[in-house]
Amino acid sequence: MTSVKTPADEAEARAIQDELRTRVVLDESGPAAGRGLVAGVDVAYDDQRDLVAAAAVVLDAGTLEVVEEATAVGHVTFPYVPGLLAFRELPTVLAALDALTAVPDLVVCDGYGLAHPRGFGLACHLGVVTGLPAVGVAKNPFTFTYDEPGARRGDHAPLRAADGSEVGRALRTQDGIKPVFVSVGHRVSLDTACAHALALSPRYRIPETTRRADSLCRRELARVAGEG
Repeated sequence: MTSVKTPADEAEARAIQDELRTRVVLDESGPAAGRGLVAGVDVAYDDQRDLVAAAAVVLDAGTLEVVEEATAVGHVTFPYVPGLLAFRELPTVLAALDALTAVPDLVVCDGYGLAHPRGFGLACHLGVVTGLPAVGVAKNPFTFTYDEPGARRGDHAPLRAADGSEVGRALRTQDGIKPVFVSVGHRVSLDTACAHALALSPRYRIPETTRRADSLCRRELARVAGEG
């Protein structure tokens, strides 16, 4: 089972990020879009009981049919700190991934990779500890800036950090709809990450991997709450 250490405090969490950041692989193109198995992961919280439910849903990348899905529920063991969110989510996400029998060729996170204040979002962290190619597809640009991309599906614009460096792309997945924000996590190029985001979003703004994982983790959290 893949596991991660829960930091004792913020300083230790940042030290872990600093060490793991050196292991991010950025020189691989990654698996081709539309082929193999793609997993989506997402979490839902019950703040009153400090619970977090995670879901991992594996889709056939060619048909977008569900191949397998798994859930896990755990207690939140790290406080909410901007830039350190992965430490709250990752243990339960890894438990859901470990419950799968299928090994995905790519993991899509509802969040960030390099487009992160410390350059090490959930997609980077997850990719490094599992060794799997991973990308982040977020619903908003967080602290980064971008020019509005063209209005057509597939149009994109650089997502830039304060120093002007490109950390991701604002990508239009549907005509005339607000873009999503794609960033590299591990072992995938930005071009490939964007190709996957488009292939996984044939009808809606958000990739099917994220839509299905979001629905599943919410159902699981409601089920656990009902048992309580």
